[in-house]
Amino acid sequence: MNQLTNLYRLHEIQRLFLAPWAAFMEIGSQAFSSPYSPLAYTPVSRPMAAAYQLSYRLGKDYEAPAWGISSTAVDGREIAVEDEIVVEKPFCRLTHFKRDGARDDPRVLLVAPLSGHHATLLRDTVRSLLPSHDIYITEWVDARMVPADRGTFGLDNYVHYMLAFMRHLGAGTHVISVCQPAPPVLAAVSLLAAANDPAAPRTITLMGGPVDARKSPTRVNCLATTKPYEWFEQNLIYPVPARYPGAGRLVYPGFMQHAGFVAMNPGRHLRSHYEYYLHLIEGDKSDAEAHRRFYDEYNAVLDMPARYYLETIRVIFQEFRLPLGTWALDGVPIKPAAIHRTALLTVEGELDDISGQGQTHAAHDLCSGIPPSMKERYTVRDCGHYGIFSGSKWRQRVCPRICAFIEKHAQG
Repeated sequence: MNQLTNLYRLHEIQRLFLAPWAAFMEIGSQAFSSPYSPLAYTPVSRPMAAAYQLSYRLGKDYEAPAWGISSTAVDGREIAVEDEIVVEKPFCRLTHFKRDGARDDPRVLLVAPLSGHHATLLRDTVRSLLPSHDIYITEWVDARMVPADRGTFGLDNYVHYMLAFMRHLGAGTHVISVCQPAPPVLAAVSLLAAANDPAAPRTITLMGGPVDARKSPTRVNCLATTKPYEWFEQNLIYPVPARYPGAGRLVYPGFMQHAGFVAMNPGRHLRSHYEYYLHLIEGDKSDAEAHRRFYDEYNAVLDMPARYYLETIRVIFQEFRLPLGTWALDGVPIKPAAIHRTALLTVEGELDDISGQGQTHAAHDLCSGIPPSMKERYTVRDCGHYGIFSGSKWRQRVCPRICAFIEKHAQG
């Protein structure tokens, strides 16, 4: 653990200091934009309102967004949708998007990443799949909100959670893993297959995940291999402050993760904020709203359990246990070659700067027991990491491919 244990506390002090400043910026923005304010009719009203609004958003605190999915279109008509928790564990909830009316659509377990952002980052993924699928999704809990007496959470617990969720949903389920969950999801399916467990899914789709992080290493991979394990333990792990239910729990704080996200593409974020400022001045409400929606999601981060984060660094990014065949759960070897009845689809983005090319497709060589007729791989041209599960490329190219794959193997 880092000896500078007051860093998280200092961050909390900074948040408390910025709260009244952000509130003042919001009031200033409204003063120069509200039709009821005389300041809104001055020559400098738009630039001033834009400056105040941008300052407000840079200083405000971002909470976990709501799903905001209340309906979907099925067979040309709108039907109501309600998200309900069907399984609740200390560090994760299994949420079902329950649609009105009985339908015999493929049941899908959508595994969201536990890598800093909330599961709502996959809102577009859910919206696109929902009309023709029965969707369940993993919603990871912010570790600072989990009381310390609820125990620890590591990579082995992650695999156990996956096993529990797949067994809860039962035979015939289709699993879609987005980004980070690829290794633990593949591990869980391997264990079910080796045990001849009827809960083994009908299909598994791995999207942009580090199955074999040795291939086409990105900056994320290089950081993990150029720094010793102790460096991560000593520099990135802090105890949760006293004001949260998880006080004292060791975590990789969300604010540090967010700083890392931004540092990967600082120029792009700076340009985006400047364009937002210009959109506000020009009165371009649609583009300004698109910016707000994206950053409301992007800036909302959660703390990760320290044990899980550190074990992921060691097992997945430093020791490569999955592709080398040295990973075991409770003494049981994890062998993807045991999978033979589950169809496999892997999806990669050609321009992915988080999971490099070949890292996800590597699952095909590991899953040697799956017949070639049950394997597909898809590389999305001119597409980055987020584009494979959100945005126009996801909706127009990736989603139809996944839907067709599920339909092809729906009957086993």
